[in-house]
Amino acid sequence: MTAPVKSAADLKGKRGLRRLLNATRYSWQGLKAAFQNEAAFREECLCAVVLIPVAFFLPISVLEKLVLVQSILFVLLTEILNSAIEAAVDRFGPEIHPLVGRAKDMGSAAVMIALAAAALSWILITGPILFAILD
Repeated sequence: MTAPVKSAADLKGKRGLRRLLNATRYSWQGLKAAFQNEAAFREECLCAVVLIPVAFFLPISVLEKLVLVQSILFVLLTEILNSAIEAAVDRFGPEIHPLVGRAKDMGSAAVMIALAAAALSWILITGPILFAILD
């Protein structure tokens, strides 16, 4: 068991395997927090659980599979960053301030762009397959 952390300075200066283990633990804590606290992240994870396996079974090139999978992972990444912005901004209190609104709106816009990019990738790559099936 590790000693309790008293300040952020206690986390600095770690090297080698200890740093890697700490970074891995913090990353898992971040994923867990996003899943527990963010409904949008849970919904996007559900889409990822469905769409990523679908990408591997489609009759497309490896590069196209990669584009489809990365587009979904990019949405998850962007949602986590948006949630981190919101959490950091909310830390300072519930007051309404123009900069708070701007930060939250920009984070939301980033998620929207990631979703649009993913949708475009899926439509352009899987569209011809769907049309061939429907013909």
